[in-house]
Amino acid sequence: MYYIGIMSGTSLDGIDAVLVNFSGLSFSLLYTCHIPYDQPLQTELLCLNRTGENELHRAAVLSNRLSGRYAQAVRQLLEKSGIDPGEIVAIGCHGQTVRHCPQPENSYSIQLVNGALLAELTGMTVVTDFRSRDIAAGGQGAPLVPAFHHEMFAHRDIHRLIINIGGITNITSLPVTGSVNGFDCGPGNMLMDAWCLKHTGMAYDRNGSWAKSGRVIGPLLENLLDFPYFSLAPPKSTGREMFDLDWLQPYLTDDEATQDVQSTLLQLTVQTIANSVETYYPAARELYLCGGGAHNGALTARLQQKLPDQRINRTDVLGIEAEWVEACAFAWLARQSIERTPGNLPAVTGASGSRTLGAIYPA
Repeated sequence: MYYIGIMSGTSLDGIDAVLVNFSGLSFSLLYTCHIPYDQPLQTELLCLNRTGENELHRAAVLSNRLSGRYAQAVRQLLEKSGIDPGEIVAIGCHGQTVRHCPQPENSYSIQLVNGALLAELTGMTVVTDFRSRDIAAGGQGAPLVPAFHHEMFAHRDIHRLIINIGGITNITSLPVTGSVNGFDCGPGNMLMDAWCLKHTGMAYDRNGSWAKSGRVIGPLLENLLDFPYFSLAPPKSTGREMFDLDWLQPYLTDDEATQDVQSTLLQLTVQTIANSVETYYPAARELYLCGGGAHNGALTARLQQKLPDQRINRTDVLGIEAEWVEACAFAWLARQSIERTPGNLPAVTGASGSRTLGAIYPA
């Protein structure tokens, strides 16, 4: 029962792809690959987060280009594994989000991928467009990974939290009894990465070293935390449309040291996670990190200071390395779609009921 999962998230660092095996109730992560985005592609994708000239044409062209890169990732996985393409049941490809607008009156979410082209390029069944059905059912279409978190990481005796720190941070609550829950806390790496690139030329602040060289600007942090999204009750989800450098700029005086702003942005991510835990899941005692931010030592250390009663670790200790969890989730969601089994959690997204997600392009 081989599936491929492909994820390219809001951090815009590139494509993560995994080859997994579902056999009965067991799950195995077999092979992985990462294809980084070059700077021109990142810039083009960022531009599509805003209205602009000829954007429909640009989006269609980029969908085709990205589908070629997704196919490249599939080829790399097959070369590593030696598995015959005919043995792959399906590819689950999330696509690259360029717009996410979950407002109730006019909801939509756009991920760039040409599923038909990807099926042609690989000769495999492709499942894409995972969010639309949940949105049609009154949900926000995100986050979708909590259902997978429950399948992989739930414990019958321990209330666990899974924190995915990508461009956006989302939290999943896996209680011993009661329903699985979760939501987007706010920015994860997105603002830190953008500020770091602008002022150092580096794509991200490795291990939070630059942030550690600065100090948290208390009044700035308080003003940022007053933004209405953070006090909004779940279900809720967000993206680049809300949190980018244009959002940050009005809060700045331009007299701040750049490393101090970086330190404050790191603390914003930490504080919004801690506030989410303390407000909604105070009984949880184990917290597991995944996504790129799980490798930020400064972030992890500050989070442990804010949540001293939590045992904080990476999902690696639960069997899936932190950087591959989301790609694995979309392999799982593809299986749910192929087997006509629901993949959303209404308590998380706000949908009116469970739905089978995804559009299928047969081989």
